[in-house]
Amino acid sequence: MKKCLVSSCLVGLCTRYDGKSKPDKRCLKYLDDLNGLKRYIYIPVCPEQLGGLPTPRPAADVIGGDGMDVLTGLASVMTTEGHNVTKEFIAGAEAVLKIAQDQNIRLALLKAQSPSCGVTKLGVTAALLESNGIKLVEF
Repeated sequence: MKKCLVSSCLVGLCTRYDGKSKPDKRCLKYLDDLNGLKRYIYIPVCPEQLGGLPTPRPAADVIGGDGMDVLTGLASVMTTEGHNVTKEFIAGAEAVLKIAQDQNIRLALLKAQSPSCGVTKLGVTAALLESNGIKLVEF
């Protein structure tokens, strides 16, 4: 069976910045096939926790570009309280990439509008995964 990464908040784990659970029905359905059987073995990941940030934590956003700009040093990640958490976001992204590489994973289901996982507005983790050939699907 194929493996994929999934933003842990999408499967109902309390890893969101606000510490709440908010599973995504579309994501959970994507993980299942038409007969209700699992299509993927999925590994839940929270880059922000893997980077050392607590839960709950202040909301954060990429300032001065997108996730790729953070990785190249042209942008940063700042909390709403004004703390720079760029190092933690990069460390979390690198930890997620290592998991993907160790498990030979080529697909990641990621949380929309996240400074880590967003795909439409490219988050830090999404940028690192994409630049390493991992397919991204946003929920």
